[in-house]
Amino acid sequence: MASVRPDRGWAHRRDRWYKAITRMLAAALLPVAFVITPGRARRTACRWALAVRFPAEDLTGLTPPTRAAFTAARTQALWRDGELIGLTSGHRDAGEQERLFAAEVRRSGSPAAARRRALPPDESRHVAGTALDIRPVEGARWLERHGARHHLYRVYDNEWWHFEHRPDGPPQRLPHPGSVGHRLSGPLR
Repeated sequence: MASVRPDRGWAHRRDRWYKAITRMLAAALLPVAFVITPGRARRTACRWALAVRFPAEDLTGLTPPTRAAFTAARTQALWRDGELIGLTSGHRDAGEQERLFAAEVRRSGSPAAARRRALPPDESRHVAGTALDIRPVEGARWLERHGARHHLYRVYDNEWWHFEHRPDGPPQRLPHPGSVGHRLSGPLR
């Protein structure tokens, strides 16, 4: 029996379709947003359209400056360059981060090995509310190029999706604590 390979071209076409629909929705919502929030119409229309595209997204728990920076960046990305930036994960409470770390310790066999994929709560910027795991890849690329305007920086070489709000300026890019190389499989938490 022949194996069935996923059509990667289909996923790319689907993502382009999502991007086009989301941009059209934001444009269609702009007049309503202008009536409701005249000084922030573009931001409001962007927020509404992205809420349709990324319905499970949760910005609660982010520090107010982090949330403001992220909102400004994704608004600029959509209206200026037509890029969508979604949030996969933002704030996590210490208990959730501890569960992620403990699960990774069980999976990998040791705390040192686990640190390659997850951090304990006292070291995770997700717990502080200043870390953002971004999607899709194109959105992360946009943020990599333009995020400094909003004090959003990619911090770890091996995490294309992980950005942090750093108002004091860009941090030194680091391999993930405990990582051996720059490329690891799977998402870091």
